[in-house]
Amino acid sequence: MKPSVKAWRPALSGVVEVLHAHFPSHAYPSHTHDAWTVLIVDEGAVRYDLDHREHGLAQAQVSLLPPHVAHDGRSVRPGGFRKRVLYLESDRLGAELIGAAVDQPEYADAALRHRIHQLHGVLVDGKEDLEAQSRLTLIEERLRQHLHRAITAPPDQRDPGVAQQLRDLLDAQLPQGITLDEASRIIQAHPVHLVRSFSREYGVPPHRYLTGRRVDLARRHLLDGRPPAEVATLAGFYDQSHLTRHFRKLLGVTPSAYARR
Repeated sequence: MKPSVKAWRPALSGVVEVLHAHFPSHAYPSHTHDAWTVLIVDEGAVRYDLDHREHGLAQAQVSLLPPHVAHDGRSVRPGGFRKRVLYLESDRLGAELIGAAVDQPEYADAALRHRIHQLHGVLVDGKEDLEAQSRLTLIEERLRQHLHRAITAPPDQRDPGVAQQLRDLLDAQLPQGITLDEASRIIQAHPVHLVRSFSREYGVPPHRYLTGRRVDLARRHLLDGRPPAEVATLAGFYDQSHLTRHFRKLLGVTPSAYARR
């Protein structure tokens, strides 16, 4: 069986590369990266040496390999392994945390692994910018907690003022939207706090609210007699298929069926 590899650079600030790969027999020689490597294994198991210490990674775990530290990699089982990797810019977590990652590079954290799995799905699709930004900022927060050995539950407090500011900003920026970093600078609040405050106050995360507003806008244009392909652009979707997917998910019908008389 031949190896299969898919690699790309997503349009997501902070992520320099995404890699999905299946290696039936390949073993990595010792090497380094200039980025933080966030690795999950979907099939098989991996054994690797990091800074001359042996580690293993199973399917229920997450591995975080720091930049500029030598490591190798090989399959534990004869059938090889299938993995997904996010390469984060070196300044996303900070050089001061490299030592902590060397000391403990694997985390048995189901919530973190699920968030990483979700982000990979969003990046494969490549059309949900705000969702990708929101998921990445929550992943990075969790990784920092692991590196600081201080896993804590999200604070149970509301911030309706910040939530309202973000909602007003999302409404004002329709249909094109706004990045989470831009919203953070304008509102003067950390991206994680923005996502959590909004979700608590309105019951949906910011990206889902933005999608709903875009669908509302698309409905108005459809009822004005505009064709779905044009409506997709006017409402802030990437293309007609992007519009159709979200329209059907929210309303149960396609844009064409909705406007049909």
